[in-house]
Amino acid sequence: MSTPSTHASLTPVATTTVGPYNQAIKVGDLLFLSGSLGLDPSTGKMVDGGVQTQTEQALKNMEAVLIAGGSELGKVVKTTVFLASMDDFVVVNGIYSAFFGNHKPARSAVQVARLPLNALFEIECIASLT
Repeated sequence: MSTPSTHASLTPVATTTVGPYNQAIKVGDLLFLSGSLGLDPSTGKMVDGGVQTQTEQALKNMEAVLIAGGSELGKVVKTTVFLASMDDFVVVNGIYSAFFGNHKPARSAVQVARLPLNALFEIECIASLT
Protein backbone atom coordinates (compact mmCIF):
# COMPACT_ATOMS: atom_id res chain seq x y z
CA MET A 1 0.00 0.00 0.00
CA SER A 2 1.44 3.37 -0.97
CA THR A 3 1.30 6.46 1.21
CA PRO A 4 -0.76 9.33 -0.25
CA SER A 5 1.06 12.51 -1.16
CA THR A 6 0.42 15.24 1.40
CA HIS A 7 1.10 18.96 1.59
CA ALA A 8 0.81 21.12 4.70
CA SER A 9 -0.90 24.49 4.56
CA LEU A 10 -0.21 27.48 6.79
CA THR A 11 -1.53 31.03 6.62
CA PRO A 12 -0.77 33.96 8.93
CA VAL A 13 -4.26 35.34 8.16
CA ALA A 14 -5.67 32.77 10.60
CA THR A 15 -4.21 32.00 13.99
CA THR A 16 -1.29 29.64 14.28
CA THR A 17 -1.92 26.23 15.80
CA VAL A 18 -1.89 25.73 19.55
CA GLY A 19 -0.10 22.39 19.30
CA PRO A 20 2.17 20.22 17.15
CA TYR A 21 -0.03 20.03 14.04
CA ASN A 22 -0.75 21.87 10.79
CA GLN A 23 -3.65 24.20 10.05
CA ALA A 24 -4.50 21.93 7.10
CA ILE A 25 -3.19 19.03 5.05
CA LYS A 26 -3.84 18.43 1.36
CA VAL A 27 -4.28 14.80 0.34
CA GLY A 28 -5.18 14.23 -3.28
CA ASP A 29 -8.18 16.42 -4.12
CA LEU A 30 -9.14 17.00 -0.49
CA LEU A 31 -8.13 19.55 2.12
CA PHE A 32 -8.41 18.43 5.76
CA LEU A 33 -8.55 21.35 8.20
CA SER A 34 -7.62 21.10 11.85
CA GLY A 35 -9.98 22.63 14.38
CA SER A 36 -10.43 26.40 14.28
CA LEU A 37 -11.02 28.33 17.48
CA GLY A 38 -12.24 31.87 18.06
CA LEU A 39 -8.74 33.30 18.34
CA ASP A 40 -7.96 36.77 17.06
CA PRO A 41 -5.17 36.32 14.47
CA SER A 42 -3.59 39.65 15.38
CA THR A 43 -3.26 38.86 19.10
CA GLY A 44 -3.46 35.06 19.32
CA LYS A 45 -5.97 35.49 22.15
CA MET A 46 -9.57 34.30 22.40
CA VAL A 47 -12.04 36.98 21.31
CA ASP A 48 -14.29 38.46 23.98
CA GLY A 49 -18.06 38.19 23.86
CA GLY A 50 -18.85 34.54 24.49
CA VAL A 51 -19.96 31.80 22.15
CA GLN A 52 -21.38 34.14 19.49
CA THR A 53 -18.14 36.05 18.87
CA GLN A 54 -16.01 32.92 19.25
CA THR A 55 -18.12 31.12 16.65
CA GLU A 56 -17.95 34.04 14.21
CA GLN A 57 -14.17 34.33 14.59
CA ALA A 58 -13.56 30.58 14.34
CA LEU A 59 -15.53 30.47 11.09
CA LYS A 60 -13.52 33.40 9.70
CA ASN A 61 -10.30 31.63 10.70
CA MET A 62 -11.50 28.42 9.03
CA GLU A 63 -12.32 30.33 5.83
CA ALA A 64 -8.84 31.92 5.78
CA VAL A 65 -7.23 28.48 5.99
CA LEU A 66 -9.55 27.14 3.27
CA ILE A 67 -8.56 29.97 0.92
CA ALA A 68 -4.85 29.61 1.71
CA GLY A 69 -5.15 25.89 1.01
CA GLY A 70 -6.75 26.45 -2.42
CA SER A 71 -10.39 25.83 -1.56
CA GLU A 72 -13.41 27.87 -0.44
CA LEU A 73 -16.55 27.67 1.71
CA GLY A 74 -18.66 26.35 -1.17
CA LYS A 75 -16.35 23.35 -1.48
CA VAL A 76 -16.63 22.24 2.15
CA VAL A 77 -18.10 18.73 2.16
CA LYS A 78 -18.07 17.92 5.91
CA THR A 79 -17.78 19.84 9.16
CA THR A 80 -17.58 18.80 12.78
CA VAL A 81 -18.67 21.33 15.39
CA PHE A 82 -17.49 20.99 18.97
CA LEU A 83 -19.42 22.82 21.68
CA ALA A 84 -18.56 23.32 25.34
CA SER A 85 -22.32 23.34 25.95
CA MET A 86 -25.12 21.97 23.81
CA ASP A 87 -27.20 24.82 25.29
CA ASP A 88 -25.39 27.03 22.73
CA PHE A 89 -26.56 24.89 19.78
CA VAL A 90 -29.34 27.26 18.63
CA VAL A 91 -27.09 30.33 18.70
CA VAL A 92 -24.23 28.51 16.96
CA ASN A 93 -26.60 26.98 14.40
CA GLY A 94 -27.89 30.43 13.42
CA ILE A 95 -24.38 31.83 12.94
CA TYR A 96 -23.24 28.69 11.08
CA SER A 97 -26.30 28.80 8.80
CA ALA A 98 -25.78 32.48 7.94
CA PHE A 99 -22.06 31.90 7.32
CA PHE A 100 -22.55 29.01 4.88
CA GLY A 101 -25.70 30.46 3.26
CA ASN A 102 -27.31 28.06 0.81
CA HIS A 103 -24.34 25.67 0.95
CA LYS A 104 -25.07 22.89 3.44
CA PRO A 105 -22.16 20.51 4.02
CA ALA A 106 -22.64 17.28 5.96
CA ARG A 107 -22.15 18.05 9.65
CA SER A 108 -21.81 16.57 13.10
CA ALA A 109 -22.18 18.59 16.30
CA VAL A 110 -21.03 17.29 19.66
CA GLN A 111 -20.70 18.59 23.19
CA VAL A 112 -17.28 17.96 24.67
CA ALA A 113 -15.96 18.05 28.22
CA ARG A 114 -13.44 20.78 27.41
CA LEU A 115 -11.90 22.53 24.41
CA PRO A 116 -8.37 23.93 24.03
CA LEU A 117 -7.85 27.28 25.77
CA ASN A 118 -11.30 26.83 27.36
CA ALA A 119 -12.94 27.76 24.07
CA LEU A 120 -16.72 27.51 23.78
CA PHE A 121 -16.70 26.55 20.07
CA GLU A 122 -14.40 24.74 17.64
CA ILE A 123 -14.94 23.64 14.05
CA GLU A 124 -12.99 21.38 11.70
CA CYS A 125 -13.78 20.56 8.09
CA ILE A 126 -12.94 18.63 4.96
CA ALA A 127 -13.11 20.47 1.64
CA SER A 128 -12.69 19.62 -2.00
CA LEU A 129 -9.91 21.21 -4.03
CA THR A 130 -11.67 20.68 -7.35
